[in-house]
Amino acid sequence: MNRLPRVHMLASVRSAEEALFAFSAGADLIDAKEPSHGALGAVAPQALREIVAVVAHRRPVSATVGDVPLQAPALRDAVRRTADCGVDFIKVNLFEPGAPGRPMLDLPLACPGLALIAVVFADRTPAPPAEALARSGWHGLMLDTERKSGGGLRDWTDDEWLAGFIRQARAAGLLVGLAGSLSQTDVRPLARLGPDYLGFRGALCAEARRDACLDPMRVRAIRAELDRAAN
Repeated sequence: MNRLPRVHMLASVRSAEEALFAFSAGADLIDAKEPSHGALGAVAPQALREIVAVVAHRRPVSATVGDVPLQAPALRDAVRRTADCGVDFIKVNLFEPGAPGRPMLDLPLACPGLALIAVVFADRTPAPPAEALARSGWHGLMLDTERKSGGGLRDWTDDEWLAGFIRQARAAGLLVGLAGSLSQTDVRPLARLGPDYLGFRGALCAEARRDACLDPMRVRAIRAELDRAAN
């Protein structure tokens, strides 16, 4: 029997202490995020520098630019401030309804050399064509949910749609990830679809509360489930 491709684990953390927990428990990508500020809440610059320092290049680190006006100059400045903290990937939500599409799509052209990840929300924002993102220089595409009390990703989509989303992103050469209130029971069905990353926050925290501290035992449980899914 052929093994499924290994799906990597993204763990969202809000501090250097949590980053160390996540790293030690087997997370593949340390994602800096402040959960009290929403789906893409940014941690403070000092906290981000501390996270990067404690990970010390042993894993890649990603971070969101936060709630930034969807205007090219503001986004460009936010991206550069985040990059200056030493992260490997920078996550940006560009495609709010009514936002001017082309200047946002072309953001990588104004930030050469940076690995930008476009984030879209299954419960709110239509996904842009993966081919257009790739042509504009985006490095990856992440599907998340904005409303964390309205169910998880699989409540807003189905496996057939998600498989198409992943297939199109891969065909365009983009890194592709899935997140959105994922639980341990989501790991196997989503891993079968072959994303590069599955992203977690609440499932890794005490009492499954995304605003609580990371629990290393919960991180290890998700890590073990991902490893079993590849067998």
